[in-house]
Amino acid sequence: MNIEEFFQLSTGKWFSHRTSQHLALNESENSKSDIIIETLAADAPEAIKLCQQYKINPSSASCAIKINWNGTMEKDQPKHSGSTVLVSVPDADNPGQGKLLREIVDTNKTPVAGQYKFDSDDALIVTIEDENIWLEERLWFASPNLRMRVNVLKSFGGFSTTSFTSEIRMGGFPPAAKASEAANSVSS
Repeated sequence: MNIEEFFQLSTGKWFSHRTSQHLALNESENSKSDIIIETLAADAPEAIKLCQQYKINPSSASCAIKINWNGTMEKDQPKHSGSTVLVSVPDADNPGQGKLLREIVDTNKTPVAGQYKFDSDDALIVTIEDENIWLEERLWFASPNLRMRVNVLKSFGGFSTTSFTSEIRMGGFPPAAKASEAANSVSS
């Protein structure tokens, strides 16, 4: 699998259920969200703008997606919603890995590109590290309509969180050929 195929398989409307464990506080928290993922052309204005923010030549980008979410958390917290754009910039020598650019809302913060690679099970591994945090997330398809995510977030101040997320596709299925390929790779 490559990043373009992974993004394409991720398109659609998803119901997401996440359980997070705050290790220092020994507390867990659940959240539920509706997520809509749509592909963008690598030369879409949003993708070009993002590349420019990271000082990367936009022609290096291979694909992009836009993610919108709307959800609720336990403990009567207010609803959370938002959107972001992700752009992949594959490594020239190894297209199975590269940089993952993400919109930065805080304009005072220097953008830090994540690194991505695929493991032997076609799971996408994303790592992001800056002066404050280290995050590693593993995303994979259990079937074409069931996506899983697990991540670990460590703050250099000592705060750690881990979470498991299951996402069920509710609509906007990927092209039949891609879904068939994904199903074959999951079952083998």
